[in-house]
Formats: sequence, structure tokens, C-alpha cells
Amino acid sequence: MTRVRMFVILLLAVTAGTLFACGTYKYVQTQPAAAAMPTRPVAVAAADLDLGASITRDDIKVVDWPTNAMPANAIGNPAELIGRGLIMPMIQNEPFLPMKLASKDVGAGLPPAITPGMRAVSVKVNEVIGVAGYVLPGTRVDVVATVSPTQQPTDMTSKVILTNVQVLAAGTKIERDTERNKPIAVSVVTLLVDPSEAEKLTLAATEGKIQLALRNPLDKEAPSTHGVRPAMLVGMAAAPVRVITRTVTGKPVTAPAPPPDPTVEIIRGDKRAHEVVRQEP
Repeated sequence: MTRVRMFVILLLAVTAGTLFACGTYKYVQTQPAAAAMPTRPVAVAAADLDLGASITRDDIKVVDWPTNAMPANAIGNPAELIGRGLIMPMIQNEPFLPMKLASKDVGAGLPPAITPGMRAVSVKVNEVIGVAGYVLPGTRVDVVATVSPTQQPTDMTSKVILTNVQVLAAGTKIERDTERNKPIAVSVVTLLVDPSEAEKLTLAATEGKIQLALRNPLDKEAPSTHGVRPAMLVGMAAAPVRVITRTVTGKPVTAPAPPPDPTVEIIRGDKRAHEVVRQEP
């Protein structure tokens, strides 16, 4: 009797499962098929590409991109990309956009990365001038020049002549290794400057010495400095007095700063000192 009861229960369970499965199948079949999402072919980077790279067919792959999330001005035809240079680095699977590409007649390399109205000027550096190799492409620097306008040692002056200048290239590299971000020992650094800044930089590098001061990229300030001379380092000369502007009869007049006190250089053996000559009233 017990076996008969168990058989009946098993039969009812199988029957109920079969009926449920059939009902589910019929319900699914009666539902309308989901509409396929519309797509459009888009050319994307097949691998990470550096700034200045010349695009080849191997650098491009075409994928189906949903039209409702299509980047503006995305390029779908690989023929429009081959041979053009990149003015911005790209990562793998990133769509090619006109804003990242140089003009077709410009080519590749460093020239397309130079923005209109700007110039690329290279200066010689060593491990000290290049801030121990941490002056890398994309970083920002100030340029400090040390020069004597009169060729006299006492007139040697150090002053910041350029601020917040972008480094375009370090040596022959125009792309920084973003994974390791290690220092690079180079002998030449290329800076992005306007024509007037190019003149200052060239004169400073030719007539004196330059030093690069690495900046925080978030620091946009450009403080004005007066420069420093050797005598000022040891407190033997006052800092330059600021020019005072006053108004006379409604017109602005600039009063020149008073001339510095005359000094005499005293040599004692291998030591030199400068003494201020004070005039009797």
C-alpha cells in the first residue's frame, strides 16, 4: 500500500512539472521578440598609441558601436585614418576622433603636437638642470636664467624668466611612460613657448646659464620676482626697491627706484667681500 501511494505522488509531481514547463514554453513563444539595438561601425585603437604616432592599418580595428551612445564625430572608415599623426595619446579600444588627429598634410611626429602660434625650442640640459631626470614630456617647468648684463661677476643675476612652460619632449621621447613614470636621463629638453618666450629662452641659454624648476601641474600661479645677485645672498645689498607710481595733475607718473649704494670689492687671500661705501652728508 505504501509503495502504491509513493508511486501516485511521484506521478502527480511529474505531471505537474510537465504541465508547468509546457505552459512556460508557450508563454515565452507568445511574447514579441526584443528589438535588436541599432549599431554603427566605429574605428577604435587596436592598442595603446603614443602622441605623435603615425597611424597604420594594424593600429585600427572596427567595432559595432550602439548608435544611442555614439561619440560625436566618430570615424568609421579606416581609410580616413591611415597615415595621419596623433596629437593626443590614445588607449586601447578608444574611438578615433578628429580632435585627436593631425591634418592629413601635416604628417606625424612632434610638429603636429605644436599648437598654432606656439614654437618648440630645445635646450641643453644635464642631470641637475633637468631636475634629476624628472622633467618628462607633459610636465610643467619654470625657467631660471643666470646671466651678467655687464659681464661683471658682481652683476651676475638669477631670475625666473619663464613660468608654467610645458615640456614637449625629453630627448627624442614625446610620450611619458605613464605606468612607471620613472626619471629619464636626457641631454636635450624641448619646451613649448610662444615666439617672444623663444627669444628669451634662446638668449638666456646662449649668454648665460639656465635651470629648470619643476612645477606642480595644478599650480597655475605666475609670481613676479626681482631676481637675486651674489651680494644679496649674504645680505650685503638690499633687494631692489619697487617702483612707486603716483599721480601728478591727474596724470600717472612713475618714479624710478633709487640707485643702489656704491660698493667696493675687497680681496683677502682667496676670499672676496663687498663693502658699501657710505658718503658723508
